[in-house]
Amino acid sequence: MDEFAIDKKLMRRAFNRAAASYDAAAVLQREVCARMLERLEYIKLQPSRILDAGSGTGWGTRRLAQRYPAAQMIALDIASGMLQTARGRSGWWQKLFGGTKQMLVCGDIETLPLAANSVEMVWSNLAVQWCNDLPATFVDLHRVLKVGGLLMFSTFGPDTLKELRRAFNGVDQHNHLNRFADMHDIGDMLVHSGFAEPVMDMEYLTLTYDDVRGVLQDLKTIGAHNATAGRGQGLMGKNAWARLMENYERLRSNGKLPATFEVVYGHAWKPQPRTTKDGAAIIQTSFKLK
Repeated sequence: MDEFAIDKKLMRRAFNRAAASYDAAAVLQREVCARMLERLEYIKLQPSRILDAGSGTGWGTRRLAQRYPAAQMIALDIASGMLQTARGRSGWWQKLFGGTKQMLVCGDIETLPLAANSVEMVWSNLAVQWCNDLPATFVDLHRVLKVGGLLMFSTFGPDTLKELRRAFNGVDQHNHLNRFADMHDIGDMLVHSGFAEPVMDMEYLTLTYDDVRGVLQDLKTIGAHNATAGRGQGLMGKNAWARLMENYERLRSNGKLPATFEVVYGHAWKPQPRTTKDGAAIIQTSFKLK
């Protein structure tokens, strides 16, 4: 068994429990979403139906609806609690900005319950890192997009929480953090999934904390529990906690403990099908780095 395989039942339960408190702690998620929205300034596409894959409490969904008021929004999340919270907050938003056509769907990004060629845009903010089979996920996202449709997403790269990962080193034999795909590998996955003109770039965003508990509490509050197969099955012991805090304290800078996030951004298009004379598909074998 892959020790980094994510237990989806455990993940769903964690996000359900975090639904009520999520927005108060999701500072990074909102910031990345806002930066993704800025990138839409350069996109001329006017979609009539948008899938927000991994919509959470709907913060990004509502802003997409404001940007594309004529579009139908499909908010999909694996946690029903997140969707219930989104439903409760969409009422005042619709009154403020007019009636928004919105559909809430409880489902997994890895097995989309949508028809092929059914949306013009797929938007996904910091969600695909929870997929066990990312190449297959991109294939399915390609399937639901119409020709000429856009996939725009963000995810985390390998340097995410590098300080916490380093602090856990030697504490015990268990896995404490998710595994994150490299930007270049993600670009290759997009190409092999049939997408055209993929553009990838990344940046580092660093949050600071007073202590280790603050880092872990923020992750817990947004539902980002360790749901990997290689996780420990019980609480950490007193000695393990002491080693963790001692290790992290060595990284303190200017009175604060850093928590670095490698944020990877990507977008790509679903092109017109290209085939050879005998009907075999032709797939591009290169991608662009911004």
